[in-house]
Amino acid sequence: MSENGANAGSAGQPKRADARRNKETLLDAAAKVFVASGVDAPVRDIAREAGVGLGTIYRHFPTRADLVIAVYRHQVEACAEAGPTLLASSATPYAALREWVGLFVDFLVTKHGLAAVLRSDSAGFESLHSYFLDRLLPVCAELFDAAAAAGEVRSDLTAYELMRGVGNLCAGAEGDDRYDALRLVDVLVEGLRLPR
Repeated sequence: MSENGANAGSAGQPKRADARRNKETLLDAAAKVFVASGVDAPVRDIAREAGVGLGTIYRHFPTRADLVIAVYRHQVEACAEAGPTLLASSATPYAALREWVGLFVDFLVTKHGLAAVLRSDSAGFESLHSYFLDRLLPVCAELFDAAAAAGEVRSDLTAYELMRGVGNLCAGAEGDDRYDALRLVDVLVEGLRLPR
């Protein structure tokens, strides 16, 4: 490879890294807007939150469904990656589990909105749901098992039951100001604790 070719390759890598960071910033902004306002939030709100123009969003995500799916996958990955980090950095396994469940609740708010966007594509939605379970169930199980092994939580439940319970508490919460799903999830997670 010529010296020019080597320089061209290394010059392209920072651009790709910048593009990846910009896309992640956009997905983080979209997730924040979706959590606050639902998946039908105006794209201009997402652009404002991300500090980009509308054209940038449409260049990456030509349709709202493309954007919502990308946010969904991005949040699944962030939630999956957070588990081991929280377990390593939290004061106790229970503290890690509790914080992770909060991240999971934020994800679920977006996930429930996704169902409406993909209503006509049940195969696509099923595929995403399988991806979600494959990525997040092992992470939840690792956190839950660590807390159970430390004697902090009951061991007669499974991570799947916990995730399912949290999901059910979050279903239908959007649009009802009288219902605070996060508060009820907190009651559920607190109820897992063993007396000290």
